[in-house]
Amino acid sequence: MKISVFVIIISVGAVLGIRHISHTDEHVNNIHRVMPNALKNMFGINAYEWNFLQNPGNLNDASHVYPPKIDLIKSFSQVRHYLDWEKIEPAEGSFTFNPANNGGWNYDAMYLACKQNNIEVLVCLKNCPPWLVKTYPAAQQGGENVPAPYGLDRLKPATYLLQAKAAFQFAARYGYNKNVPAQLVTVNTKPRWTADPVNEVKTGLGLIRYIECDNERDKWWKGKQAQQSAEEYAANLSAFYDGDQGRLSKDAGVKTADPGMQVVMGGLANPDPDFVRRMIDWCKIHRGYRKDGSVDLCFDVINYHFYPNDNQGNSDKQATRGKAPELTEAARVADSFVALADATAHRPEVWVTECGYDLNGHSPQRAIKIGNKTAEETQADWILRSALLFNRHGIKRLFFYQLFDDNPTSTVQYGTSGLTDEHTLKRRPAADYILQTARLTGNYTYTKTINNDPLVDVYQSGLKKMYVLMIPDEQGRSGHFILNLGTANAVIHTLKVGSETMVDHTQKTANGKLDVTVSETPVFIEGI
Repeated sequence: MKISVFVIIISVGAVLGIRHISHTDEHVNNIHRVMPNALKNMFGINAYEWNFLQNPGNLNDASHVYPPKIDLIKSFSQVRHYLDWEKIEPAEGSFTFNPANNGGWNYDAMYLACKQNNIEVLVCLKNCPPWLVKTYPAAQQGGENVPAPYGLDRLKPATYLLQAKAAFQFAARYGYNKNVPAQLVTVNTKPRWTADPVNEVKTGLGLIRYIECDNERDKWWKGKQAQQSAEEYAANLSAFYDGDQGRLSKDAGVKTADPGMQVVMGGLANPDPDFVRRMIDWCKIHRGYRKDGSVDLCFDVINYHFYPNDNQGNSDKQATRGKAPELTEAARVADSFVALADATAHRPEVWVTECGYDLNGHSPQRAIKIGNKTAEETQADWILRSALLFNRHGIKRLFFYQLFDDNPTSTVQYGTSGLTDEHTLKRRPAADYILQTARLTGNYTYTKTINNDPLVDVYQSGLKKMYVLMIPDEQGRSGHFILNLGTANAVIHTLKVGSETMVDHTQKTANGKLDVTVSETPVFIEGI
């Protein structure tokens, strides 16, 4: 669920605009050298089950992946799947996965198709099922309520037992542990109608490695029935993670079912590292320390959301439009989260699971027309530059919001953020750029930045180097940079709207140096 106000409780002494080399930047580079990160990990997308399984020609069939849609989704390296809890547990204690009693979805087929196409999946198990919502007073009922029965102590992990049991069943089925005790796994085997396929108990399918515990649990705009404090969410996560260290029951928690599955904390709407610090402090007190002396955390990955816009430049902090990522707090916020993770013994990865821009000209999160560029082309520039920025600053995975528009005519923020078109099933320029970059440099890792304006990043794969150059602005500026390749020739790779691959041009250098014209659209250059 998106929000109408985006607030950052971070010091305003941020690095705005062009990245300056500083002790912080050197620290980020050190992390990259220790933990190289493939650029393709920055090309994720948010999506729903109907984006995979719904055939426009047969809306009643949700049992098969629709090939044209999976072909489109293959433009991305990873998917964050918004999975409503009610889809797998429509009635308390009654689990269905294939077909799901709520919607008939075949999650087995969906996740298998992703694995077969090398698409990593993060499942975001979110929202309360109706049977749980009904425990709240009528005036406080809502799907985004705190995932626990009304009236229980939110600071106690046992309060979140029902969600922890759902997480166990999901992890037992789709994780990699084939030795989950059979008596702990259950599905509803009752057919919905005559000749309807029935659910079967399955374990260790080996399809999912990452699961996220709900979404934006700091949702202050929804009221206290939906908002959790850092300490309350830590208690929630402790149950979700491993059944509160096994204290709840034998069928509660992700790690109880599959110790190898990674638990991602719910993305924070307000990207404030202090929220995570307080979660860590809660773990110190209530979960203690592991044998190696580290805090027994109840999450494996730190996660927040960031939508680059002009909110920081307005007195009321209300965004009026999207903004080029380098001109926002994006770099500063990423550095603060990475520093927090680096100070933690096990150095959990930091992910950004929502980021994006709208196309509707009235949205406060819109991409703007720049010079001769359309809003779609600006969206493409800013999306790719966001991926490069977050990778430059130590974020390990990035997921854009989202595959299709929520509503193509919407003026509401996040309503027109689609990177592809649902009606034509074609890529928009942003998806073109992602696909082209992944094909050329998906396995390359960031090593350093050698210039600020133009921004010049150096990527490497084995002995191969790739230079990525761009103007970090939104004025339609261009400039020149003398790139010292040390080779007789250079290959210039240029992004092209409507193509699956970049346009390549070979050019001789002058004594190993190349005078490059740089614009706000990144260009990729290698020496040969």
